[in-house]
Amino acid sequence: MDMEQLFEQSPAHMALFEKIRNLCLSFPGTSERLSHGAPTFFVNEKHPFVHYRVNHHGDGKIALWCSAPAGVQSLLIEATPEIYFKPAYVGHLGWVGMRLDREADWTEISGVIGEAYLNRAPKKYREMVKELKENL
Repeated sequence: MDMEQLFEQSPAHMALFEKIRNLCLSFPGTSERLSHGAPTFFVNEKHPFVHYRVNHHGDGKIALWCSAPAGVQSLLIEATPEIYFKPAYVGHLGWVGMRLDREADWTEISGVIGEAYLNRAPKKYREMVKELKENL
């Protein structure tokens, strides 16, 4: 199954992807483009922070691959192995996979995306996000 087939079969997954897209693009300096066949979100058009993956090389997963601070990957995988995993190609860099076809809720998904962004964003953007949070 590819992304198009998934969305035809599951409007709920299409709606979730749109929420993910809207969140990723709400951060300063972000953009989206296909990278290695998957929608990928970048900081300053060159630093990826989230990949949206559907059945990557037949693995059967609907997942996000997210940049993560050092040490976080192993903590998440050990605490919740039914949702978190070490993704191919970027797992050795500390990135974490998050299954969207399991019981992850939006608060958890948005938190992981926010941390992925902060992990890759330059200081000026991190400060902008911090200021926005303080003014809410």
